[in-house]
Amino acid sequence: QLQLVESGGGLVQRGGSLRLSCAASGFSLGDYAIGWFRQAPGKEREGVSCISSSGGSTNYADSVKGRFTISRANAKNTVYLQMNSLKPVDTAVYYCAARVKCTYYSGRYYYTGIHAYDYWGRGTQVTVSS
Repeated sequence: QLQLVESGGGLVQRGGSLRLSCAASGFSLGDYAIGWFRQAPGKEREGVSCISSSGGSTNYADSVKGRFTISRANAKNTVYLQMNSLKPVDTAVYYCAARVKCTYYSGRYYYTGIHAYDYWGRGTQVTVSS
């Protein structure tokens, strides 16, 4: 079965850190760019970061730039999102998704229509307390 599974979420205090993992099963993650998205209650899903299949290209939403770092270990079929200096506004369910190329254009992430991702995980909850 082809799937992505996120892990590493949890409850952390303001200023703390978490590392999320996105592991693939049933296919090679190295063939895909991986995006991280998040969705807070009552809000639209938003892109956070994306990494190319080779790992040579990364991008970040302005809201997380300088605090989050995306990386990948293709040999482990896993992509990571290191989140530092967490804020309460970072509270959301975090999802990873795979497609051939990142969909980050003009400072915005797209994930529907022609920019749809092929695989999505079920998400992991991140809660940052104040």
